[in-house]
Amino acid sequence: MYRLDMRRWRGWKQAFPEGVFMAFESMEQRRIMGCFATGVTVVTTVVEGKLHGMTANAVASLSLDPPLVMVSVNRQSHMHTSLIDGQCFAMNILEEGQEELSNRFAAPGPKDFSDLSVRTAETGAPVLDDALGYVDCRVVNVLQVGDHDIFVGEIVAGDAGDGRPLMYYKGQYRKLDG
Repeated sequence: MYRLDMRRWRGWKQAFPEGVFMAFESMEQRRIMGCFATGVTVVTTVVEGKLHGMTANAVASLSLDPPLVMVSVNRQSHMHTSLIDGQCFAMNILEEGQEELSNRFAAPGPKDFSDLSVRTAETGAPVLDDALGYVDCRVVNVLQVGDHDIFVGEIVAGDAGDGRPLMYYKGQYRKLDG
């Protein structure tokens, strides 16, 4: 696994000259970025047989060849340590109507999986049976950026069903029209 620390990267001064990083109010950033509609996922992993998860919408597909996705995780979160230790994750795409599941995994700290139907694919990370779709990934890179780390995962398994995604826009769950 390769880990890029922006503070130690030799070319960072050329890529980000003095004055590029200006103070910007975090609540204003949150308000503005709230205009970007996103899908909602629950990212899960397993460490020594214990299941861990978190709600995430800072996710993206990065590459088709090789098949890569990313999830951004706050370094102070419980899930950050779990992803470092587990070295794998499943990105479970939530379906419309799964707001309760999203809210459960958005709360800080360990999560209760006891009433959920889960299975595993290749890595051992839990896949939620009722998810709209999932990708099962091995962590291949961790990038330090600001107060978060970006976990890059290589997809080793996945599937998707029919349904409508759970959406998040301007601080609320939304449904697609039509």
